[in-house]
Amino acid sequence: MDHNLEILEFDKIIGKLAEYASSQQAKEVIGDLVPFLSESELKRNLSDTTQARQMLDIIGTPPVPAMENVDVLLEKAVRYELLVPEELEQIGMFLAAVKRMKEYLERGKAHQISLAYYEENLIPLEEVREELGRCVRYGKIDDYASAALRDMRRDIRRLEEKIREKAESLLRSQKKYMSEAFIVSRNGRICLPVRKDYKSKVAGSVMDKSASGTTFFIEPAAVAKYREEKELLEIEEDNEIRRIIYMLIDRIAESEEVFREDIKTLVKLDYIFAKGKLSADMGGTEPRINTQGYLRLKEARHPLLDREGCVPLDFEMGNGRKGVIITGPNTGGKTVAVKTVGLFSVMACCGLHIPCAEADICMQNQVLCDIGDGQNIADNLSTFSSHISNVLQILRKVTEESLVIMDELGSGTDPTEGMGIAIAIIEQLRLSGCLFLVTTHYPEVKAYAARHGEIVNARMEFDRENLKPLYRMEIGKSGESCALYIAKRLGMPGEMLVTAAREAYGEVQEELVKELELDRGMKLEKEYVPSVRKSREKKAKPSGAVFTRGDSVAVLPEGVIGIVVVPEDERGNVLVQVKGEKITVNRKRLKLKVPAAELYPEDYDFSIIFDTVENRKARHRMEKGYQGDLMIPLE
Repeated sequence: MDHNLEILEFDKIIGKLAEYASSQQAKEVIGDLVPFLSESELKRNLSDTTQARQMLDIIGTPPVPAMENVDVLLEKAVRYELLVPEELEQIGMFLAAVKRMKEYLERGKAHQISLAYYEENLIPLEEVREELGRCVRYGKIDDYASAALRDMRRDIRRLEEKIREKAESLLRSQKKYMSEAFIVSRNGRICLPVRKDYKSKVAGSVMDKSASGTTFFIEPAAVAKYREEKELLEIEEDNEIRRIIYMLIDRIAESEEVFREDIKTLVKLDYIFAKGKLSADMGGTEPRINTQGYLRLKEARHPLLDREGCVPLDFEMGNGRKGVIITGPNTGGKTVAVKTVGLFSVMACCGLHIPCAEADICMQNQVLCDIGDGQNIADNLSTFSSHISNVLQILRKVTEESLVIMDELGSGTDPTEGMGIAIAIIEQLRLSGCLFLVTTHYPEVKAYAARHGEIVNARMEFDRENLKPLYRMEIGKSGESCALYIAKRLGMPGEMLVTAAREAYGEVQEELVKELELDRGMKLEKEYVPSVRKSREKKAKPSGAVFTRGDSVAVLPEGVIGIVVVPEDERGNVLVQVKGEKITVNRKRLKLKVPAAELYPEDYDFSIIFDTVENRKARHRMEKGYQGDLMIPLE
């Protein structure tokens, strides 16, 4: 499918349409559906769709057959290849479906619907159908297909009964030789289960033996006689069946042209009624077709969106308006709107109904689209590069009979340059004479459109009170300052909005200030936010000795000698060990006697002095790993 049609999601419409077709042949026709370039052919196809919808509404669903393999079976019959009874039955069912479809169309003729006159193209071949129905039943050649076959099968059934009766009689009369009390079947033959020791007592042929070898399965000679007679009859039966089948194949082959016409007509009707079913499902209507470049939609609803939640679109272009520049807020429905216009144009030009109240659609030789980001990772193209490549392809192909749709024109690059490129592209579209729809955010593009009579601005409406898009298009008006208005509603002060408007438009227009009801003196109100709490700077310690662990000191006023365990804290308190007891003393009451550096080596283990023997042992154990039962008190 053409890439432009895929962008418009026409492939999904084709998928839905194919679901309504019964035959594979009709599905293939639908898969190849493209816009018509012949006005008469297009109008004829639209008329077919309308009439199919009428018949569906008045008479109901048509009995269109699936026609699986009918054309293949017909080819085999024409080549005089053997058809099995199941295949003959399929052909009979096809002819029965032709008869039902013919009756359905006859009811449509009573309502003067032209489509119903396809009934005259259908020939159900009553004699062939009746012959197939008489000869083939439930996938088999029926007993009454011929008198000879009936007699043969009667005799075969009689012999089968004789075989069973004779075998059971022998089973009873020679019970003492049997290992089981019932007859068995081996290799398609009725046998008696004879004990190994008595196999010579029963006249007949050994057909098989048990896994243990204790039982032999013997076909009695008296039974074999009837079986041989039955086999001869079965050969005659098979020959008679083949004769009947080839007789039926000959009847089918003689009617080849009628079969082909019936298949062709049913595929055509299947395709047409699929279009009618799609129309009924979408609530579609037949569009008026013109070649004057005029396009109008009234209450159009995108067929892939929920019908209840979809806001209907009213749109018009042509009659001097070649281009429409659509502006408005993001998520305002611009893309859906342009895709709806494009998709409806394609659907109408393919002979399909479109879901709207009314429609006038002009024929186009092509619909060209640039929608979506289009980023091509494989070709290492950015979004903007991909857009420009696609746009250049469009400009090379476009003619005055084309419809061009471009979404977010000029986006993906520097705004100033993007705006200039957007205007240059629109200028080329204007000069080509085509119909075009463009969505953009650039105000300069709106101004460009205002300077050319054949281009009109349009906008997507926006609910200012509830800050929600309305998804409705207004032709003749450019998009509003929705961003500024939304910002104002959300609390941006007038001072900031004036600055924003100045930067956006070069100067602040009083109309804009009035429209937005801006208060230039309104400034941003600050809210309370807790400050970062910095750490306090430590005060310089008073001059004097600074004690370290292991210093020898005198505790005043007593002058008792002790050793510093923990140096002074923020309050100036020092932990000192005096006579094996640890006490806290303010640094002012301490006098340095001998520094630790003079008393002990650099890596001295002070736990020898300050820890008890028990704590030292405990520390030694903990060094070997976690000890859950140990706890060493802090100093």
